[in-house]
Formats: sequence, structure tokens, C-alpha cells
Amino acid sequence: MVKKEFSEEQIKLSRIAKALGHPVRIAIMQMLADQTCCYHGDMSEVIPVAKSTLSQHLNELKEAGLIQGEFTPPTVKYCINKDKWEIISELLVSFIDQIAP
Repeated sequence: MVKKEFSEEQIKLSRIAKALGHPVRIAIMQMLADQTCCYHGDMSEVIPVAKSTLSQHLNELKEAGLIQGEFTPPTVKYCINKDKWEIISELLVSFIDQIAP
């Protein structure tokens, strides 16, 4: 049997799963889903982690393309990346449909 390389879809799905694979990141995504945008300082008052830890989680979500941030000194405003989220949703639904009995 010949080994195959991982498909682009498999790599993208694993990146999304990694980014969503922590309760803090799920909480961030849920918080942003309920609002147009949110400032980092506002999130740190609601999500029970240190500001530096929150920043690391925000960076993970941003690197995966799930959210986007806008830096307007001295604050950073985050929101869900709607364009990428449509693509991500399609990938996730396709994956779930493929596995579902």
C-alpha cells in the first residue's frame, strides 16, 4: 500500500480543530458570536484567565483565521472573520456529513 500525503482539506480541518480545542477559545468564539466586535480588555473581565493567557488564545484563533483583530492604540478589537468562517463552516459540515452514519 502506498502512503498518501495529507490533503489540503485534512490539514485545514486539523488546524481548525486545534484552534477550537480549548474551552477558553470556545468561550471567546461564543462571546464574539453574540457581538459585532469586542475589545481585549472587555473579554478579560468576563473570561476567567490572565490577560496574557487570553492574548495567547486570541492569537491562536487569529492564526487559524477564525477571528480578526484591529489594533487601535491602546486597544485591540476582535471579531469573527465572517469571510473565513463561511469556508470553515463548509469544511466542518462536509467532514461531519462524511463521517455521520
